[in-house]
Amino acid sequence: MLATPVSSSARGVASLRPQLLLIFAALCWAGNFVLARGVSAQIPPVSLAVGRWTVAAVLLAPLVLPRMAESLAPMLAMRGRLLGLALLGIATSNTFVYIGLQTTAATHGVLLNALMPIMVALLAAIIWRKPLKAGVWAGMGVSVVGVMLIVTHGQPAQFATMDASLGDLWVIAGMLCWAGYTILLRNVAPQVDKLALLWVTIVIGLLMLTPAWLAELALRGLPRPDGRALAGVLYLGVFPSVLALIAYMRAVAEIGAARAAAFLHLIPAFGTLMAVAFLGERLALYHYVGLAAILGGLVWTQQASRYRSL
Repeated sequence: MLATPVSSSARGVASLRPQLLLIFAALCWAGNFVLARGVSAQIPPVSLAVGRWTVAAVLLAPLVLPRMAESLAPMLAMRGRLLGLALLGIATSNTFVYIGLQTTAATHGVLLNALMPIMVALLAAIIWRKPLKAGVWAGMGVSVVGVMLIVTHGQPAQFATMDASLGDLWVIAGMLCWAGYTILLRNVAPQVDKLALLWVTIVIGLLMLTPAWLAELALRGLPRPDGRALAGVLYLGVFPSVLALIAYMRAVAEIGAARAAAFLHLIPAFGTLMAVAFLGERLALYHYVGLAAILGGLVWTQQASRYRSL
């Protein structure tokens, strides 16, 4: 008599697994924005990216190397996609965002980040020639409204006064790179070891970053971060770089790129909550309304996306 409720509950938890993984990833990436801004005065952008991915590569190596031999053949079969994942997901996306946040306002960076799910949906629709349902667009629109409420302090009219800058363009470029990375993750062969794939893309991405890093060192010298900045780099190497990426890769494989990208609207919401917790800022009514709109839009998008074509 008790077997059926338990089985039903287990199925319910399993069906929510991709969503839980995406919420965790969004939380980690919100910390990425907060810490990247916090250490930017001590660590320049390319050095920050190199430090972050180096920590991730060292952390993953003991887990990946013992089983690398059996993973090589499947990854060599997808070497073109492997190079694309390394370029877009490791070498460029976060590096471009870090460069942009050197000169653009944090509000601009968070707002531009909210555009990325739309970029993913558009790229997916163009590449696979499968249009999104109207309900998906409506849900994304509600989430974007919530993001605008948060980043404009409850005054959306301020959006019209935001002037584009070179930093904004760098952030947009980073978002486009991440949208491409998300698309490339779709339909990766199931026999490919996801952890090995992540480690190899990180190593290749670090090699791609090396020329830019050497140029930065020649221009700005070797960074001299204090203990708190080093702890920030350690966090970036563990949570946004490894744990969040693993969660995101698994979720994209299960529910598709467009539906997964919708959860990235949670990043500015979580970032605001982190600012309250770690910087002593206070929440206003527009924070609560904005967060409710973001969550409502996510639910709407998920309900409207009852297929796996994207």
